[in-house]
Amino acid sequence: MNLLAPVSTIMARELISLDPEDTLKKAEEIFENNKIHHIPIVKEGLLAGMLSKSDFLHFKQGFHKVNTEEKWELFRLKSHQVKEIMTSRLAKLEPSDRINVAIEVFKENLFHALPVVEHGKIVGLVTTYDIIKHLAEDRETIKKYNNAQ
Repeated sequence: MNLLAPVSTIMARELISLDPEDTLKKAEEIFENNKIHHIPIVKEGLLAGMLSKSDFLHFKQGFHKVNTEEKWELFRLKSHQVKEIMTSRLAKLEPSDRINVAIEVFKENLFHALPVVEHGKIVGLVTTYDIIKHLAEDRETIKKYNNAQ
C-alpha cells in the first residue's frame, strides 16, 4: 500500500448516518443490520459527531453489567437520543490527506474511525479496518513480506 496515497483511495464512501435527534433504538437497528462499528451523525448536511458501537453498547449496558428487563431496555433506547452519547469533538481528514496521516492519528489517539470531510460535509470514513484490509490485499506488500521470511 502506498502510504502517501490520499485517504480517498481507501475510504468508505457509502455511509449510513443518523441525525442527532434520532433515538438510540434507530442506532441499535443500524448496528444490528449492518456490519459497521461507527455511524456518522449529520445535522443539516454537516458532520455533527460520531457514534461508535462501543459507546452504544456501553450505554445499553447501563454502565454496569446488570441484566435489565426487555421492556425497560426498549424504553431507554426509545427515550434517549443519539446526541446524548455521540462524540462531537472529532479528528477529521480531508480527501487529499495521505494515508500515513490517518495512521499517525490512529497511533496517537484512541480513535478507530476518522470522518473524511469536505467543506464540513462528510464524504467518507476511514477506519483502522480499512487500512488493515488494504494492507492484506496489497500484492506488493504481501510479496515483500513473503520474501522477507
